Amino acid sequence: MLEWRTRRFLGVTTHEGKPDLIVSLTSYPPRFATLHLTLKSLLLQRLRPTRLILWIAHSDADLLPRNVLDLQVYGVEIRYCEDIKSYKKIIPTLESFPDAIIVTADDDVYYWPDWLAELVAASRRHPQDIIAHRLHRIRYEGSAIRPYREWMLAVVDGTVSPANFATGIGGVLYPPGCFHPAVCDRERFMRLCPDADDVWLYWMVRLNGRLVRHSGTKHLPCPWRGSQSISLWKKNRHRNDDQIENMISVFGCPWMEQDYS
Repeated sequence: MLEWRTRRFLGVTTHEGKPDLIVSLTSYPPRFATLHLTLKSLLLQRLRPTRLILWIAHSDADLLPRNVLDLQVYGVEIRYCEDIKSYKKIIPTLESFPDAIIVTADDDVYYWPDWLAELVAASRRHPQDIIAHRLHRIRYEGSAIRPYREWMLAVVDGTVSPANFATGIGGVLYPPGCFHPAVCDRERFMRLCPDADDVWLYWMVRLNGRLVRHSGTKHLPCPWRGSQSISLWKKNRHRNDDQIENMISVFGCPWMEQDYS
């Protein structure tokens, strides 16, 4: 529970050092009813980010409810952009703040008070790695990837591997400079995997020689009741393999590169 009446907002802060620590997310009208709950849980983090940015498509701006707009006074920064689907949660922030630590969040879940602190603590131990609270591990035979439904799901061990695949629902920390330069190529990601931003980001990380590592903490996703009635994962579970094949055809098989220690 958020204990909304008894706990004060922590909001955002100004860090003395660099880089900036930015929490970035997006939403769209089917999720607006519970969006304020997610934002409140992010404002109540024990470790405060430099910025908490919510990206909304220009076409959806007039539909934002008052309980979301009212959170701006506590530090929620609402920005508007082109509708590039779920990519709105990171691409505009990456373009605007290329030297920042960017932590992505989903819009339909509760984030516990130490969510951000745990990601940052793991990043300090492994500053070159992408840190995820939830990851899958790609299964493959030789150079052939197995279907998405056969991957190892919700892996929580500390193994570092090119096959580690970050999933957005738990939150992912991306350190500065971790992506391949093509990461912001909107024409390409909207053509190759328009509904699978996690797939695109995995390739962009691996093409830059970086690895994904689990945060080392164990938490189960806690979505808000009713927020999963329209879910990207439901839409994608039959399309993920097609979009993965699109990426392989252009960028190859980065899980095969044994370049980690």
